[in-house]
Amino acid sequence: MAEEEKKNPDPADEEDEDDGCDCEEGSPAWVMTFADLVTLLMVFFILLFAMGSIEDEKWRLVKQSLKTALGTDDIPEAGTRQGLEVISAVLNEQSLQAVDEVGAMVAKEIEEIASEVEEFVYKNKLGGQVQVSSDERGAVITVSDIVLFSPGTATVNKKGVHVIKQVFDLLNQFNYKVKIEGHTDDTPIRTDRFPSNWELSASRAAEVARMFVESGFSAENLSIEGLAQFRPKVPNTSPTNRAINRRIEIVYQRGSIRKQMVDIIRRGG
Repeated sequence: MAEEEKKNPDPADEEDEDDGCDCEEGSPAWVMTFADLVTLLMVFFILLFAMGSIEDEKWRLVKQSLKTALGTDDIPEAGTRQGLEVISAVLNEQSLQAVDEVGAMVAKEIEEIASEVEEFVYKNKLGGQVQVSSDERGAVITVSDIVLFSPGTATVNKKGVHVIKQVFDLLNQFNYKVKIEGHTDDTPIRTDRFPSNWELSASRAAEVARMFVESGFSAENLSIEGLAQFRPKVPNTSPTNRAINRRIEIVYQRGSIRKQMVDIIRRGG
């Protein structure tokens, strides 16, 4: 019987013997290198996240604003990609609203300037001599050269001196930068003083600016430009049209008005 047990050993005993085999313990060597790599990647992404995260207080304000506007509490967390996209959209929308607000204020101010000029022209009986309009430059006061200058000269005549003094009173009502533009028709001129219409138009603009400064207008708020015949209001095809094109334009510059509006908004904020 004992011999049969030796010939047929118990399978359980064989498994016990296998468990006690001499095997190498521990992880393979490459696992340590892999673990270091994963750790470095984790640190790298943490740094990226920290650099791209939004200040908590700013995000809290934006998040509260979104909750109020959208009527929902499901707002992405700060620092997440979705959160970054949301705040970018909100800030872009706020920027557009600010631009629209300033643009509306500038347009309203230009309309008010034009309205004041029209009333001024009516009260001082300057109809046909002084006109007002608005374009991309701003509010534009146009004075015919017939009122101001004799043909081919840049010296303001007696009637023009009176008109300039009246216009000066108008300019003092608004504290914006003003550009004075001189325009001529396309009739050539060639004299010792004015070799071309460039010199004539620039000299006329400078003469009007000088009179404003002598009357007390701030020279820092004035600039001049001579445009010769190259900005006609109507085609130079008749004496009447040429008379329309010979003019001085006093421009309340849109950029100056916009700057002051932005300053007002910032001070209010």
